[in-house]
Amino acid sequence: MSTEKDLDAYQEFIKGIWRDNPVFVQVLGMCPMLAVTNSAVNAVVMGGATLFVLVGSSFLVAAMKHLIPKQVRISLYVIIIATFVTVADYTLLALLPKVHKELGAFIPLIVANCMILGRQEAFASRHSVRYAVMDALGMSGGFLLALLALGGVREILGSGSLFNVDLFGDGFEPWVIMILPPGGFLTLGLILLFFNWFTVRRRAFLQRVAALDAEEG
Repeated sequence: MSTEKDLDAYQEFIKGIWRDNPVFVQVLGMCPMLAVTNSAVNAVVMGGATLFVLVGSSFLVAAMKHLIPKQVRISLYVIIIATFVTVADYTLLALLPKVHKELGAFIPLIVANCMILGRQEAFASRHSVRYAVMDALGMSGGFLLALLALGGVREILGSGSLFNVDLFGDGFEPWVIMILPPGGFLTLGLILLFFNWFTVRRRAFLQRVAALDAEEG
């Protein structure tokens, strides 16, 4: 029984990384996805702040779900989320003031991220603390990986660096468009195209394997 529970918890985590990725599959959180991913550093910090808020709020909502009246649950979810966002905002302001300035209003706007409120209503309020935290880790981890993928590509092509480390030397001519809004849309579109292509190919491969197994059986 313990092994089955461990497997279920793992599945709750891994679904957010790949099968139900909030960006590549559910297409959520597009505003910060396009706005702050002009560098890998900004992407990681934004993803880390979102992870902190989602995991913390999911933990509290799951732990207090029997104490929250249904009539005011959404309001309380927003208050809980806003509390963690405030902690993240002031922590970044104290520790990373330069990055905090670059991210601007997008840290406070985590409160309005539909992915976070959606996970409280759809999952954390209906499951145990353990599963709620694993779901939050998976979803926020998938969001962070998506931000990093977009931010890394845009920084490499748009600035010739990665995490502010120069990669190509003085001879490289940066693609300035990549660190501008059109570059964000273009890069995201190409990544979504690749992700969907890979998903379709993987599904077709699994179907062929299942058909071969059925024939042999």
